Amino acid sequence: MRPPDEKRFSSHWLALRRRVYEIVESGRERDFASHVFDWFLIVVILLNVIAFAAETVTHLHEKWHYEFLLLEIVSVAIFTIEYLIRLWAGIEEPFLKRLPAWRARLKFASRPFMVLDLLVILPFYLSFVFPFIDLRILRMFRVLRILKLARYSPALHTLARVVSNEKRALTGALILTLTMLLFAATGIYLLEKDVAGTPFTSVPAAAWWAMATLTTVGYGDITPVTPYGKIFGAVVMLIGLGLFALPIAILSTGFAQESSRRDFVISWSVLSRIPLFSQMNARPIAELMNYLQAHAYPPNREVIRAGETGKSMFFIASGEVVIERPDVDVTLHAGDFFGEIAMLEETSYEYTYSTLTSAKILELSREDYLRLCRIEPEVCEHIGAVAEARQYARKQGRADPSGV
Repeated sequence: MRPPDEKRFSSHWLALRRRVYEIVESGRERDFASHVFDWFLIVVILLNVIAFAAETVTHLHEKWHYEFLLLEIVSVAIFTIEYLIRLWAGIEEPFLKRLPAWRARLKFASRPFMVLDLLVILPFYLSFVFPFIDLRILRMFRVLRILKLARYSPALHTLARVVSNEKRALTGALILTLTMLLFAATGIYLLEKDVAGTPFTSVPAAAWWAMATLTTVGYGDITPVTPYGKIFGAVVMLIGLGLFALPIAILSTGFAQESSRRDFVISWSVLSRIPLFSQMNARPIAELMNYLQAHAYPPNREVIRAGETGKSMFFIASGEVVIERPDVDVTLHAGDFFGEIAMLEETSYEYTYSTLTSAKILELSREDYLRLCRIEPEVCEHIGAVAEARQYARKQGRADPSGV
């Protein structure tokens, strides 16, 4: 049995780690310390990007060489401390708590943003480990520091979500583009190969012309000279106009759908505030994120009305929701959820639910719930077990009002 002082120290240490996690990862909505932390890093990142560009100007580099070097050293130190802090506090994420500390940190370190953070600082240290190797090319990784801003940009999160959701369509467009590129290069090679001094000596040599023509850039460094070659080139240009508009149309449609169904970005930190999901594995939670619809409600706005058919269940990411009962109103807080029994049984909601404050609420419709069950049954089993427990409690006269 550990002495009281040791237990107290351990408790304070765990509380400190939890607080650090809230500041660097999850507590960005009303947490002043988190806002200060985020804005400090944003300023450092922007200074690095400006310095990187300015350093390439010869007279600025000669005049401010030591200042640029000092900024680089200080920035790397800041980014290193940030990386280590995130790695240390990352095991506080609810989805990782069930794992051993070393494994939780390994999974946390393998996430895209953490890999990016490591790539940003790694070249600086490699130059000391391998001084005999010219690693100047690795300094190009400094430009990746601007990508760290994506951590703080909901718009970039939305873009990543759109690309992920439309990856099949974009892959199809890419295959079509590559096919057309090969067709154009082969066609111009066959039409122009017998011309004296032709630059189209092979299909690979003609691929540059095909790419420049399909994209309608038309550098003019390589051009067909035969009538058939020119006609073929005109056809390739017309096809290129439609071909490269295809990915734009796919992304714009995806953006329109994403904007219409998401009022804020659903992230790991948002879901981690909901206890229902905190003990689940990361993989099914990642799949669930694709099916949740996010809504930002002002105060005193109805979420669902008594008597409506239960078509969705709802999770409170932040804010408060009041249940308008005949006897006494009940207030739900961030992490609570409601409507799952009515959704699963396709019955009517018994009470009206309205926002008491500004609230961010996640909605899972019955149709999306059924789709999710086919892909990740673990999530549905978990939700179903909670709904069954609430239903049993209601029949026993111990009703949980948030579950109707």
